[in-house]
Amino acid sequence: MAATVTSTEVIDAAISGEARPRGGNGFHQNGGGRNGEDGEPLRFSPARYRIGIWVAMGSILMLFTALTSAYIVRSASGNDWQPIAMPKVLWLSTLLILVSSVTMEISRRSLKQQDNAGYGRWLVITVALGLGFLASQLVAWRQLVRQGAYMASNPYNSFFYLFTAAHGLHLFGGILALIYLLLRTRRKRETIDGELRRVGAADAATVYWHFMDGLRVALFLLLFFWK
Repeated sequence: MAATVTSTEVIDAAISGEARPRGGNGFHQNGGGRNGEDGEPLRFSPARYRIGIWVAMGSILMLFTALTSAYIVRSASGNDWQPIAMPKVLWLSTLLILVSSVTMEISRRSLKQQDNAGYGRWLVITVALGLGFLASQLVAWRQLVRQGAYMASNPYNSFFYLFTAAHGLHLFGGILALIYLLLRTRRKRETIDGELRRVGAADAATVYWHFMDGLRVALFLLLFFWK
């Protein structure tokens, strides 16, 4: 008979990174996080996803740190630095991504509680909010173009478009990851490794989404108040 999940113990251990108890891991026909009767350890650990996403976020953080340093240095040199009037729709886009971070966390916790319907539903809402964020960002760009604020107009404009485009591109990558979760990992897996992969992927996507949220807030404050 195929292995199935019967408790939340393995989900808790997978998300927190803690070792599973030897007396059982919540799956039938398996005990203590080992496969089969020969006691072979599981071949997959959700920590792999976490390590991978932290490496990716480190690279992204280095990129934006370099851009921020260049922004600050350039703003203090020369007399061609001319800040633009920020479109009010940027406040809406920031609100959307803040709310999406909340819905993403609810989705992750629903998975932890083995509520697959809730997990999928909140994932869909998060994707919709993410797409709404990107749409509002495009609206902001169009409003700036109507004002004559082009990328090549002055250095401030160049940094504004560069910051928002780079963030939007990385956020779009996160949206693709969420769509993958919806299409491939919404339902429970029949094996321990399969379920741990599903939990690990959702956990990593949640961490990345929160990171994009925090990065957006940091850029918002930088562009609005460091002029």
